[in-house]
Amino acid sequence: MIEFLSALDQIMSVTHLTYLIAGVLVGLVVGIIPGLGGIAGMSLLLPFLYGMEPSVGLGMLMGLVAVIPTGDTFTSVLMGIPGSSSSQATVMDGFPLAKKGQAARALSAAFLSSMIGGVVGAIVLSVFILVARPVVLAFSSAELFMLTLLGLSVVAALSGGNVYKGLAACGFGLLVGAIGGAPATGEFRFTLDIDYLYDGIPLVVVGLGIFALPEIISLLVKNSAIASSPNKLGHGLKQGFKDVFANLPLVGKSSIFGSLIGAIPGLGGSVVDWMTYSFAINSSKDSSQFGKGDIRGVIAPESANNACASGSMIPTILFGVPGSGAAAVFLGGMLLLGIQPGVSMITTHLDLTYTIIWSLALANILGALFCICFTRPISLLTYIKFSVLTPIILTLILFAAYQATRSLGDFILLGVVAALGVMMKGANWPRPAFLIGFVLSSGAENYFFQSIQFYGYSWFLRPGVIAIAALIIVGFVLPPILKKRQQKNDVKAEPTPQETKKDTVSLADWGIIAIMSVCAIYALVNVWDSSMLTKAFPIIAIAIILFSVVMIVSKYIRVKHTRIPSDLTMNLIYIAGFFFIAYGYYLFGFITTTFVFSLLFLKFLAKASYLKSTTIAICLVIFLVTIGRVMNVDFPEGLFDPYLLSAIKTFI
Repeated sequence: MIEFLSALDQIMSVTHLTYLIAGVLVGLVVGIIPGLGGIAGMSLLLPFLYGMEPSVGLGMLMGLVAVIPTGDTFTSVLMGIPGSSSSQATVMDGFPLAKKGQAARALSAAFLSSMIGGVVGAIVLSVFILVARPVVLAFSSAELFMLTLLGLSVVAALSGGNVYKGLAACGFGLLVGAIGGAPATGEFRFTLDIDYLYDGIPLVVVGLGIFALPEIISLLVKNSAIASSPNKLGHGLKQGFKDVFANLPLVGKSSIFGSLIGAIPGLGGSVVDWMTYSFAINSSKDSSQFGKGDIRGVIAPESANNACASGSMIPTILFGVPGSGAAAVFLGGMLLLGIQPGVSMITTHLDLTYTIIWSLALANILGALFCICFTRPISLLTYIKFSVLTPIILTLILFAAYQATRSLGDFILLGVVAALGVMMKGANWPRPAFLIGFVLSSGAENYFFQSIQFYGYSWFLRPGVIAIAALIIVGFVLPPILKKRQQKNDVKAEPTPQETKKDTVSLADWGIIAIMSVCAIYALVNVWDSSMLTKAFPIIAIAIILFSVVMIVSKYIRVKHTRIPSDLTMNLIYIAGFFFIAYGYYLFGFITTTFVFSLLFLKFLAKASYLKSTTIAICLVIFLVTIGRVMNVDFPEGLFDPYLLSAIKTFI
C-alpha cells in the first residue's frame, strides 16, 4: 500500500507530469504517421533517457506507448489508411462513417473507448502484478531462460506467412545482439576488429534502422500527403460519446480481452483488433451494417488495442520478455534507466511498477482528452505532404542515433540496418521478430550462463524447464496441425475449385537468406575455438538461423513459387543518399549539412517555397543548437560548423 501511494505521489509531481505529457504529444504525432508506430517513436526517445530519474523516464516512455493506438485512429477514420497494424479493423467502419459525414462521431467514440480500454488495461496489469508475484519469485534463471525462448518461439510462430522466416529473424536478432563481449568470460565476438563493435550494437540504432528509416523511405517513394484528399469531420461529436456509453458491455469485454491477448508475446495489436471486431459482429443481433458504418465496429477494436498496449507490459515487467515490438524497445529503455525487469520489479522496485501502471492510466486519459479537444487541428497534420516532414523526422532520427555512442559508426550502422530493414519490409519478413530477438539476446545469454553456473548441465531437468519446453514444442507443432485440419474441412465444405493464394519469392528474399547464412557461417568460424561459455549461446542462435534457412530454401525447392519483382530500387537509392548525407556530417559539420540538406530537399524535392524551405531549415538549426546545449552534445563540426556556430553566437 505504501508503494501504491508513493507511486501516485510521484506521477502527480510537476516533473513527471511534464515528461508524461511530452511523451503523450510525441505519441499522438507519431501515431498519425502511418507505419512509424511505437517502435520508431520510442527509439527516438531513448537517447533522452540518459541521466534521467527512472520514474521520470518511465513516465515519458509510457506516455508515448499508451497513446500511439489513439493517434493512429485519425488516419484510419479520415482516410481509410491504418496508422499501424493495431488500427486495421477500425478502418472497416470508421472510414465508411467518415464518408457519410460522421467522422467526428467515429473519432469521439474511438477516443473515449480507447481511454476506457487503456484504463481497464492498467487495472488488469495491476491485478496481474499481485497474482503473479508468488510465481515470479519461484522462478530461477533456468525457468527465465526457457521463458525467453518461449517468447521467441511464440513471436516466430505468430509472425504470419512462413513460420521459419519468423524463426530465422529471431535467431538473427539473437546473433546480432551477441556482438561484443561475452558476459560470462569477457571474450570478444564478431567484432571484425572494428573498435565500434567491441561494446556491442546500440538498441537505438537498431530500432531506428529496422523500422523508422524503412517506413520513411517507403512514404518518400510514394511522395504524397498522408491523406490524398480532404475528408470533413462532419457532425456527431456528442453522439459518439453516447454510443460508447450505450455499448459499455462491449467496451468492457473488448478491453479485458485486449489486455489478455496483449500479455501473450507475439500476438498484440496485429490480431487483437480483428478478434474483437469479429466478436462484435458475432455478438450482435443485427450485424448487417458492419463494414458499412456501424459504430460498434469502431468501439470494439479501439477499446482492445489500447488495453493491449497495457497487457504487453505484463510479460515485459514480470519476466523481461517483451509482449510486442514496442514493449521490446520499452524493455531497452528500462535497462538504460538501470532497471532490471523480473523479480526486482515486484520486490525492491514495486513503487516503480505502480508508477508504470499509474502512468499508463493517466496517459490514456490525457491522450483521449487531447484528441477530443483538438480533433480539428490535429487532423490537419494528415494533409501535410510527407516530403515536407521528411527533413524534420530525419534530423530527429539522426540526432537520436548519434546519441548512442556519438561516433561516425552510429550513422554507418544506422544505414546498414536500414538497408536490411528495407529488404525485410519489401520481402515481408517479420521485423518485430528480429528486434525482439536482439533485445532479448543479452538477458537470455545471462540466464543461460547463470543456469549452467548454478545447476550445471542438469538445469534442463528441472520440472519448470520441462513444462515450458513442452509449451514451446506445442506452440510449433499445434498450429500446422490445426491449419491442415482447417484446410481439409474447407475442402469438404466447398468442393468447387477455388483460387488459391500463390507462393511467391523475390530477389529480396534470396538476399536476406544470403546475408543471414553468410553471417551465421562467419560467426560459427569466429567462435569455434573460443571457450564453451563464450560460444554456447551464439551457437544456439546460429543453429536456429541455419535450420530455418534450410527449411525455407527446401520449401522454395519443393513447392513452386512465383517469382515477383522486389521493387526496392528507389528505396536502396535513398539508403545510398543517406550514406552520402552521413558522410557530409563529418566532412562539413552536422549543423551545416542539416541546414543545406533541408533547404535543398524542401525546395527541389518537396517543391516548397523558398520562404517555407528556409524557415524550416533555420528552425532545425535552432533546434540542434538548443538541444546540443541542453544535453551537452558536441556534434561533428567538420569544416564549416565552427564558423556557423560563431556566427549564431553573435546573434544570441
